[in-house]
Amino acid sequence: MHEEREINVKRILLLCLFVLVVCTVTFALDQKSLVGVWNGEVNFSGMKLPLSFNIADTTGILTATMDSPSQGAFGIPMDSVKVNGDTLRIVTIGMSGEYKGVVTADGHRLNGTWSQRGMSLELNLEKGEKAASRAARPQEPKKPYPYIEEEVTFENKKAGAVLAGTLTRPDSGTSFTTVLLITGSGPEDRDESVFGHRPFLVLADYLTRQGMAVLRVDDRGIGKSTGSSKNATSEDFAEDVRSGIAYLKTLKYVDPKRIGLIGHSEGGLIAPMVAAKSPDVAFIVLMAGPGIPGDTLMKLQGKLIGLAEGQDPKLVEANSRLQGMMFRVVAEESDTIVAKKKLRQVLEDWSSSLDSNTAKEVGKPDSLQVMMQIKQVMSPWMKFFLTYDPVPTLKKVKCPVLAINGSKDLQVPPDYNLPPIEQALKAGGNTHYKVVKLDGLNHLFQHCKTGAVTEYGSIEETFAPEAMELIASWIKSTGK
Repeated sequence: MHEEREINVKRILLLCLFVLVVCTVTFALDQKSLVGVWNGEVNFSGMKLPLSFNIADTTGILTATMDSPSQGAFGIPMDSVKVNGDTLRIVTIGMSGEYKGVVTADGHRLNGTWSQRGMSLELNLEKGEKAASRAARPQEPKKPYPYIEEEVTFENKKAGAVLAGTLTRPDSGTSFTTVLLITGSGPEDRDESVFGHRPFLVLADYLTRQGMAVLRVDDRGIGKSTGSSKNATSEDFAEDVRSGIAYLKTLKYVDPKRIGLIGHSEGGLIAPMVAAKSPDVAFIVLMAGPGIPGDTLMKLQGKLIGLAEGQDPKLVEANSRLQGMMFRVVAEESDTIVAKKKLRQVLEDWSSSLDSNTAKEVGKPDSLQVMMQIKQVMSPWMKFFLTYDPVPTLKKVKCPVLAINGSKDLQVPPDYNLPPIEQALKAGGNTHYKVVKLDGLNHLFQHCKTGAVTEYGSIEETFAPEAMELIASWIKSTGK
């Protein structure tokens, strides 16, 4: 989640629930010398990590995206591109990262460094002709499929949005148990594409082969869906899900009494919102769904991810302290103008309070970085998420619930989130629930070594088979 909107969570070294916002800056240098693909590699803890920057020009304005091929991360939007003399600076606020390089005289090389959350690594780039290719993902299904696949659309009239998606169903039979998949935080396509993986494609394929119909949908303003998520919150996305359920009920091959929801990360927050108010939901599956308030979750995941990435513990604590101060302002101050002033003061006070070594690692944020951080934390989505406690809603859910987490999930840590989910369901009188911690799996339900976000793309597996088997068998059991 926004690790955070997390972040969409979902890019290289990204705190899962923070949203990446593309911001462009004009420049006065001949852009022909910079437009193109720049390739290089950093040495990260003894591991060579290829990185590429794809610089483009739109009517005199430079924009950039970044690829990390070995991690399966492609097209990560950068927030700003600045040129000062022979120096290029590319900044991503959401990942707290910056590339700074000097262009050589021949214009074909950049000598510089990649800095991120206290780390500074040498990164020299050379201009290339081709962008990096996507890593192989053996679990992804290959056409022709042994089932029916069709493009569909439905409308959320209240939001003025037309949602587009893919519906798969067995090629024979009627009255299917049907599942609607709900993506995690950040702008997501129907396959929940992240780090070169398409987990919802793999899951939909598996469930359809198990005899179910499955609908997966592009988020508002993404892919073929219209509308905008700019000012939307999790409650607004819940309305999109309700519209999807209403659409499914119109289809002759869907059993209207067997429509369920599977939500991942933020989707695991949204599914209970819908189920608590709609008798049309037959069951819900919470894949790494939060069980604690958003502000608590974001501070916790920030610490765990930072430590997993090898950050200095002092820096991790400093960042956590900053998060806490900023989150309090967002929660307590309703006046937007006043809140922005307070947040700017918080950032200045925090920066000046750091000891010399930590201050050197962090670096003093410039005006653009301060502006972007304030914009992210003040977004309607973030304000809602930080102050939302899922427990009261979970207590109202009466349909069957399966809540699963990977034991190595650092974005929604299972030991902090599964117990309150179970306690809330029990307190609400729900007797049809199952809570499972799956050993060795991360936030994306991959087998992993550490659970660090940096591993996601380098793992060949998209979705652990035992997780999909559990989901399918449990759904079937709810119909007995």
